[in-house]
Order: sequence, then C-alpha cells, then structure tokens
Amino acid sequence: MEMTSVFHSAADVFMPTEPAAHPWPPQGKWTYEDYCRLPDDGWIYEIIGGELFMSSAPLTIHQRCKGNLFSAFWNFADENGAGMVLDAPTDVLLSGFASPVQPDIIFVAKERLDIVKDERVEGAPDIIVEVLSPGNWLVDRRDKFKVYAQAGVREYWIVDPKARTIELFCLHGGVYALIGKYGAGDTVRSEVLPGFAVKVEAVCPA
Repeated sequence: MEMTSVFHSAADVFMPTEPAAHPWPPQGKWTYEDYCRLPDDGWIYEIIGGELFMSSAPLTIHQRCKGNLFSAFWNFADENGAGMVLDAPTDVLLSGFASPVQPDIIFVAKERLDIVKDERVEGAPDIIVEVLSPGNWLVDRRDKFKVYAQAGVREYWIVDPKARTIELFCLHGGVYALIGKYGAGDTVRSEVLPGFAVKVEAVCPA
C-alpha cells in the first residue's frame, strides 16, 4: 500500500475537517473509534500503534501484482477448501497493535474463520501480503513488519514490483525468519498454506 504521508500533529500537517467539538487526537492516541469518524474522502487510513497513516491510490503496477497474487491465493484456497482470502480495502484489527491496518492481501485458515466478521477482521490473519510502492517501503519493512510479528501473523510476504522480487518471512519463536528472497525464475512456496506455490514472474510482470 502506498504510504504518502504520516500525520505528526495538527500544527504541521493537513488534517481532515472535523467538528470543533470532536478534535482529532494527538499522534500515538488514535483509536478505532477515531478511525471510524474519518471522512470517506478517497484517502486510505491506517492506525499503527496509535499513529495515523494515510495513503493515496496505488500505482497500476502495484494493482497488477496484487491482482495476480490475489487470484493465485483465491483459486488455491477455493479449490482446496483451505480458508478465506481477502484484499484491500479490508479493515484488520490487531488488538493492542493496530486498529486498523488494510493489508494488500490476507489469508485466514478455515479453522479460524470466526475472526472474519461482516465489517472487518478481528485478529491476526495467518498470512499477510504487502506490495511495496515508492512511498511505503519503510512502513512495510519496519512498522508493519514489527507489528505483524508481535500480533502473531504466521507468514508475511513482501512483494517488490520494481525489483520483481518476493520475500517470504515466517514466524519462528515470535520473530520473523527470512525463508527466502525470490526473483524471476524462482517459485515461492508457502509454509503456512501447504501446497501453495507461485512463480515470481506470474506475480510481477516484466
């Protein structure tokens, strides 16, 4: 997801218009209730550790990569009755860490589908995929990387459309271990979703 701005304070950045009686909280104090008051203005909002992040519409190459990988996950999960696959925008609440984030793709195993509600996902998906954009790489590699591990997301994929690579991390002992960094000609195989494999070039077009 392309992160274009981070709100630091009402004094130095743009803030959405709000009623004077309900001011926006300072950074570090944002809650899901505050998020629900944000306007439907075309921006994508996420809250990580009480900090509000905003992003604009992603680039077309981002959408192509996301669509290719989403289709592969969806088809495999559907054919094998493995669970549910969703893509952004889907609110994911990670209690105590993020309320919400909107990962590019999530997978929830069939035995844990109780965390999928009508309005949002309440709990850690089994797999999260983030597709990098020029403005968001640090958030995905640092902020979200840390939060997803702490929240118990078992597998984290980072797709880089420009470099045409996919990095696969799995949660081992509470921290992410790099299983592999894959490029054109390589096949990525999930540990959490046995049998699921995809070629990098099928995800990242030349």
